[in-house]
Amino acid sequence: MLKKVRELKEMLGKIGFIQKPGKGSHTNWVHPFYQRKVTISG
Repeated sequence: MLKKVRELKEMLGKIGFIQKPGKGSHTNWVHPFYQRKVTISG
């Protein structure tokens, strides 16, 4: 079953990602040990 957006954001926060604002409803997530960013819409 697919995760809801809020559940995905909660999971990213628990494993150390930090939320950065994006454009519109998008949020960018960065992690100190992961070189790229993860973008979530919604």
